[in-house]
Amino acid sequence: MAALASLMLKCSTGLLVPGQSSLLNSVRFASKKAGGSSKNLGGKSPGRRYGFKKQDGNVVHAGNILATQRTIRFHPGAHVGMGTNKTLYALEDGVVRFTKEVYVPPPRSPDAVLVVPKLPRGAVLYKTFINVLPNKQEGKFKLVDMV
Repeated sequence: MAALASLMLKCSTGLLVPGQSSLLNSVRFASKKAGGSSKNLGGKSPGRRYGFKKQDGNVVHAGNILATQRTIRFHPGAHVGMGTNKTLYALEDGVVRFTKEVYVPPPRSPDAVLVVPKLPRGAVLYKTFINVLPNKQEGKFKLVDMV
């Protein structure tokens, strides 16, 4: 034990054979710390602008976008179509109307299994529908040439 302690003392003081450098004397330390990046790269993109584009009572033309949404928050009603990205648009010229209707899920649907048991007793589920009431076509006739 004493021999091991003296060997360690000789190594740390540099009393080894000339020409050999001890590992402890040849260690260099960094002059600067390796710092991490402090850039906040996220959050610089603009918002997606989801929501209503036309309000209740607005006059719309066929093809006008009524609402944009990520998940199905608003459902298409009468004379309203849904795009592939769940965008609701008018199929005919008319006036926009919003309605809320009672929703009763089918017995074994995911809504009935996952949502309904968590609701308090007597609660009612509603769905919001966007409808377009078309303008009356009185007095507008197209003349067709008979050939």
